[in-house]
Amino acid sequence: MISNIVFIILLGITSFLFIRRIREIRSNINLGRDLDLSDNKSRRWKTMARVALGQSKMTVRPFAGIMHIFIYAGFVLINLEMLEIFIDGAFGTHRVFYPLLGSSLYHTLIGFFEILAFLVLFACVAFLIRRNIGRIQRFSGKEMTSWPKSDANIILIVESILMIVLLTMNAADSVLFSLEDAAVIAAGHNQYTNIAFTDFFWISGIIANMLPSNVETLYMIERACWWIHIVGVFGFLIYIPYSKHLHIFLAFPNTYYSRLEPIGEVGNLEAVKKEVELMMDPNQDPFAASAPDADAVPQRFGAKDVNDLSWKQLMDSYSCTECGRCTSECPANQTGKLLSPRKIMMDTRDRLEEHGKNLKSGDEDAKSLLGDYISPEELWACTTCNACVQACPVNINPLSIIVDLRRFLVMEESAAPNELNTMFTNVENNGAPWQFAQADRGNWTEEMDKTGSG
Repeated sequence: MISNIVFIILLGITSFLFIRRIREIRSNINLGRDLDLSDNKSRRWKTMARVALGQSKMTVRPFAGIMHIFIYAGFVLINLEMLEIFIDGAFGTHRVFYPLLGSSLYHTLIGFFEILAFLVLFACVAFLIRRNIGRIQRFSGKEMTSWPKSDANIILIVESILMIVLLTMNAADSVLFSLEDAAVIAAGHNQYTNIAFTDFFWISGIIANMLPSNVETLYMIERACWWIHIVGVFGFLIYIPYSKHLHIFLAFPNTYYSRLEPIGEVGNLEAVKKEVELMMDPNQDPFAASAPDADAVPQRFGAKDVNDLSWKQLMDSYSCTECGRCTSECPANQTGKLLSPRKIMMDTRDRLEEHGKNLKSGDEDAKSLLGDYISPEELWACTTCNACVQACPVNINPLSIIVDLRRFLVMEESAAPNELNTMFTNVENNGAPWQFAQADRGNWTEEMDKTGSG
């Protein structure tokens, strides 16, 4: 009964802390501008199924993709065994599903879960080696400070420990089940009787050969592994919402609400679009129709801070896996320029966290995303090629944030580079980016007429 009470208390604390953090993240995301993404539901479901569930963009890099699928499949399917562990912890049972499923099916399922656990362990070790020994270039960068690097290692190490203790727990169980019932009952552990098999699978069988045959020692090993595993799972759940691994939950809504338009299409600002439409409509009085509401707060052109971005862009920042695929594909970054799309997303998330805390505490906040976190030099290095958008395994769009921040620089601050200012002047005066009057646009054809090329 004491162990059951301890388990329930730990479960309650974990649930409280996890839910509180999720609500905090949701509140921060809701600080963004409204954006209606309720269209094309069937296409959105298909996108989520293909990208988030099917891991279609992960396999572009085969080794990392396959290893990630091992961890992903293990995380999803081993939770079925976790359900049994939770029931056992709450009600004091042991292997509660065994009598319900029968010996053959239960043995098959546990064997399958052990294969997954071994593959997860193998993938975690492979990723640890790649990150810390292989020196993969995309895992470095000015934004990859000690915390992002430690974050990835912490998760991989914790997952490895969880798989090791799970397999060891199964191994200890299998030895206990193989002992004579009389010996087990004499030791006071009746829950280890009436089990019709000796080994769950070959993996636990290998570990079982290294364990002692003493009932009490085996029981202590099994209970220690059970508690290490469950406490590790609880700690993992509390930790995830503070780490980049929040993407294991947000990848699904983020891909569902991802951009459906062609990635090369740049959307217009709604306020500017409305003004142009009024000017082009001969039946409208643009001055009367566009007169501002006296009580309305003027909408900022572009974005200066996180609250100027849409809720989807803020969700993108929390969904970032910090894998660096976007930055490794960025031509500006490859040529040594300051821009890193991954840094754009990490800076947006960090600023959103800071802004949300300041709002909650009522502290003065004089900072902004543009300037304090992201510099104009980074923004103007972007070529808007969409390589980062194409590379992201969960359909994050760093370019949309870059474009909105640049719009603010141009339309609110008049802070475009000189080359662009020259182009803007030409467009305003000549109706084209070039420094030629409209009447002279066709002059180049006269030379062709003289040479007979026309």
